[in-house]
Amino acid sequence: MKITSLETVYVDEFPNLLWVQVHTDEGLTGLGETFFGASAVEAHIHDFIAPYLLGQDPLDIERHSHRNVGYTGRGGSGAEMRAASAIDIALWDIWGQAVNQPIFQLLGGASREKVRVYNTCAGYQYVRKAPAQTTANFGLETSAGPYEDLEGFLSNAGELAESLLEMGIDGMKIWPFDFAAEASGGTYISNEDLMKGLEPFARIRSAVGDKMQIMAELHSLWNVPTAKRICQALKEFDLTWIEDPVRMDAPDQVSRICKSVNTPIAGGELLGQRLQYKQLIETADMGVVIMDLVWGGGLTEGRKVASLCDTYGLPFAAHDCTGPVALTASTHMALHAPNVFVQEIVRAFYYGWYGDLVTALPPIENGYIKAPEGPGLGVKLNPELLTRSDARIRKSEFHNR
Repeated sequence: MKITSLETVYVDEFPNLLWVQVHTDEGLTGLGETFFGASAVEAHIHDFIAPYLLGQDPLDIERHSHRNVGYTGRGGSGAEMRAASAIDIALWDIWGQAVNQPIFQLLGGASREKVRVYNTCAGYQYVRKAPAQTTANFGLETSAGPYEDLEGFLSNAGELAESLLEMGIDGMKIWPFDFAAEASGGTYISNEDLMKGLEPFARIRSAVGDKMQIMAELHSLWNVPTAKRICQALKEFDLTWIEDPVRMDAPDQVSRICKSVNTPIAGGELLGQRLQYKQLIETADMGVVIMDLVWGGGLTEGRKVASLCDTYGLPFAAHDCTGPVALTASTHMALHAPNVFVQEIVRAFYYGWYGDLVTALPPIENGYIKAPEGPGLGVKLNPELLTRSDARIRKSEFHNR
């Protein structure tokens, strides 16, 4: 089997999302995805990856994973790494189709049939078009549907918690301190702003008590002393974890936070490849290691990072605040890796626009998620996307020399 063409697709409605379809001479097509900087990722795929990968056997995934990043771009989750991640997931999808098995089976089989989910409380428009996660996203199109959860945690976090519990979802992540970080550059938080940021946590506990697991997202916006102050103020709410209080590519700073608070510290979704995770794990006393499979190296790197975490006795979790293929690949990983205890979802995305983009989604029932039926990922790109007037499609094809 040979790879005959690489096709990238994105639409103006979702300018941050890029899909890649890897076509083969046996009629199998693998689907991959990544998020942010679509045009830069597209350029790396066609200008660097295509000349190497076209004509190759798609099943040589390990070999390709070392070649698709390039001479530069190996650190972090830059455009080169995001491009390689999308291609990697597409190759795993092809392998699953070739042997008629789901990806979790290829990873070594399932540790469980389903896994719990928690809800990241974003709204329907959150980062769909914005180039960054900022408070400018707050309150957008609040009539788009019933799950405007970003506005919900800011205005009535107790009712939001009750709504999630009614669906069987007993975990939620919120980020009510971001406004203060943007105002001060992350260098300071006033007493008034600190109290304002604590209010949603108090409302959740008042409404539902300990029935809800709460995660606080700090988006790596803070310096060390201010992050410590916020983390210490959150202690009374018995959080499941505090995520990204400082930059995760500065493990010495992360270590200082971990030593100062009892609440587990989570993070890592913006890192790339296992070396960065190894440095973080060995330097800081992490509570949960989080990886985004479409940013950090795909399933090939993801299974190695999950195994590394397991070796150190740490839970592993996959990020989802990007797209439906990322969630699907993450679900396969969650079913396989024994040290995963929860999978992130954004219900506004899942029950909103995710379903418009692909033919199927991992089914969620009573707070648990499973892999879709079928081989490989179990999902395909919605064919209607390719015929949309705002679709931008580029294709590189193999020519025998």
